[in-house]
Amino acid sequence: MSTFFDLGVAEPIRRALTASSYQEPTPIQSRAIPLLLEGRDLLGIAQTGTGKTAAFALPILQRLAEQAPRRGRGPAALVLTPTRELAVQVAAAFKTYGRYLNLRGAVLYGGVGQVPQVRALRSGLDYLVATPGRLLDLMEQGHAQLGQVSLLVLDEADRMLDMGFIRDIRRILAALPRKRQSMLLSATMPAEIARLANSMLDNPARVEVAPTGTAVERVDQRVFHIATARKRALLSELLRDPDMRRVIVFTRTKHGANRVAAQLAETGVSAAAIHGNKSQAARQNALDDFRSGRSRVLVATDIAARGIDVEGVTHIVNYELPNVPETYVHRIGRTARAGAAGSALSFCDTAERPYLRDIETLVRRSIEVIEAPRTVGSGPRAAHPIAPKAETKAPVRPAQPKRRRRPRSGGRPASQAAA
Repeated sequence: MSTFFDLGVAEPIRRALTASSYQEPTPIQSRAIPLLLEGRDLLGIAQTGTGKTAAFALPILQRLAEQAPRRGRGPAALVLTPTRELAVQVAAAFKTYGRYLNLRGAVLYGGVGQVPQVRALRSGLDYLVATPGRLLDLMEQGHAQLGQVSLLVLDEADRMLDMGFIRDIRRILAALPRKRQSMLLSATMPAEIARLANSMLDNPARVEVAPTGTAVERVDQRVFHIATARKRALLSELLRDPDMRRVIVFTRTKHGANRVAAQLAETGVSAAAIHGNKSQAARQNALDDFRSGRSRVLVATDIAARGIDVEGVTHIVNYELPNVPETYVHRIGRTARAGAAGSALSFCDTAERPYLRDIETLVRRSIEVIEAPRTVGSGPRAAHPIAPKAETKAPVRPAQPKRRRRPRSGGRPASQAAA
């Protein structure tokens, strides 16, 4: 097993890693760090939770520390991320790893006032972490100067594509020096991202630590076939299990996230929703409550949750299955991190069956089906759908005379009409 010393990481950065309890490099760090310290461009294919942020952050910090001070001439390193949450996390990682280096950085994202961000840009930076929309806005206003960028990272490129940022990315790339070291990281490699990689990378080293479409092996994946109307009751029943200590529930829409969070609150479960219509302050408060344990459940849409890295997530619940199978892989990757185990439970109604088939094709396995008890949604005494059911005797009821129902004229029998 290699060490950070073996990889060539400088002593001040190793000291920061030790102070943060980082013991051994992950596979992507072991493979990528030496290549990046040599100055190679990098095409990295890795899911979140693999340690990819440190894989590019450590070499960037080391190279910045070796350069002459550049403050006042624009940042030398630029990291582009698809979401505000991921931008904040990457900037925090840079600060943690570079705590013993005399480097200055800033983070730019939308949804908040730009005055503090403009002030940070004017003060002089070594590195900048930004979302494309806010960066492009400040560039057009003349506040962000990128003529000195020699190190570029495009993180979670496939999500950039999903969010419609590719055009903005190309406009930003056009403003950068052509001579630079570039890194593109993505969990999947659709054709548009492959074309982007070909245009921005120069003879890149390819590092792939998890084959595209392969689900996290440590995640216990199971699915309930259940009608939409019964999903709410099933979720409440699942959350009676004390082992579900920190849970992320995924919905496809913002309205769905709000509705599920409100329904959980009605049953006494501490939950918060996070999605694109929430203000930055509200999103950050929801994340802080979830990390601290004040909220047991975080209800999220896919775009809002992208890049969220919260330790100790025990369960993922797909309240609604995603209609893009790769998104399922991203979702379940929020649990079973750092060697821990985790569970992913999916609710699948009849309309979602095609989504489930696409997911199983992608992950190359059949997901275990669990039958939800018929009592879920019928009253407060529903049996727990996972735990073993206690044997109970059915109550004896008086026999009722059978009533014969005649089909409606010109229609189906009443029993079929109600199906």
